[in-house]
Amino acid sequence: QVQLVESGGGLVQPGGFLRLSCAASGSIFSINYMAWYRQAPGKERELVAAITRGGGTDYADSVKGRFTISRDNAKNTVYLQMNSLKPEDTAVYYCNLEVAEYQGDYPNDYWGQGTQVTISS
Repeated sequence: QVQLVESGGGLVQPGGFLRLSCAASGSIFSINYMAWYRQAPGKERELVAAITRGGGTDYADSVKGRFTISRDNAKNTVYLQMNSLKPEDTAVYYCNLEVAEYQGDYPNDYWGQGTQVTISS
């Protein structure tokens, strides 16, 4: 089994910054895909940023140039650096990891518990 623990959310003013972390532990052979999603009240969950094991990244248009996703493969951790935050970034942020628990395993999806990010003055 795999456990994900998120941290780093909070309340900041517009223009501020936050850094989210998501650490995976348990039975892990490899993690290919790591991503951050968010869900605002009354809206569907949306992809914010994703990163492959090789370091390829993808971002939602709304966060390009402001957010940076990165990963530490040795620590099985994914980060989301969020700068120039706007009120519309307010949401619950979830990490999503594609984890193979042993060699030859078909990867399974795991989700973090969610962390609240609120941007308000």
